[in-house]
Amino acid sequence: MQELHSKILGSGKPLIILHGFLGMSDNWKTLGSQYAENGFEVHLVDQRNHGRSFWSEDFNYDVMAGDVHNYITRHGLDKGYLIGHSMGGKTAMQFACTYPDRVTKLIVADIAPKYYPPHHQPILDALTQLDLDVLDSRGKVDQELSKAISDMGTRQFLLKSLYWREKESLGFRFNLRVLNDKIEEIGENIGSSEKFEGATLFLRGGRSEYVSLHDTPEIKRHFPVAKLDTIENTGHWLHAENPKLFFEKSLSFLNQ
Repeated sequence: MQELHSKILGSGKPLIILHGFLGMSDNWKTLGSQYAENGFEVHLVDQRNHGRSFWSEDFNYDVMAGDVHNYITRHGLDKGYLIGHSMGGKTAMQFACTYPDRVTKLIVADIAPKYYPPHHQPILDALTQLDLDVLDSRGKVDQELSKAISDMGTRQFLLKSLYWREKESLGFRFNLRVLNDKIEEIGENIGSSEKFEGATLFLRGGRSEYVSLHDTPEIKRHFPVAKLDTIENTGHWLHAENPKLFFEKSLSFLNQ
């Protein structure tokens, strides 16, 4: 059985954090350290085909929820608190619905239990067109990406996964080929009849189009006691754009 890579910070109540599409556990290192300072054993997890975790042709929310179940079982955790952002939020929702007795509380960051049409293709196309045999520095990769991706924040996010595979050879830690092939799976919803009746908080970015107040009935159908809160003046990466308020709202909910 293949195992997910993680970084574990602090000690106390187990808190599993799941990153978004094309991300990695390092994206949450600063916030993870803050949770660790407040009584949590924080597990920053790389999901399959991301970060330092294994690569696999199988890629959907059922298998990724299974990965989390295997992870917490291997680490001897009876149950835990879960935070998931975007794709990680979908994994966390699926996990909570499939294994409700293993979840103490659930926080879902800027994603709803609904289908999202594929919309990452321009980014995936730009990444696919990179010739990493020729581009021999982060600066050159950034310059090439800027031709298709004008937003510097998006490029910096992607470049966090760039690393030296060997001397003078760059690569990305995410499995670009499989993620490109399985792009439809990213937008898939959790099962139509599935629900988790435990404490749940949905945090949305005020400027994000991923979650709107119109999604509340569908959220409540799957998560009957869910609360929906907004971090104003933030987009989809709300935890990076206003980490202070994200931390305050999430910690308050976890400690209730």
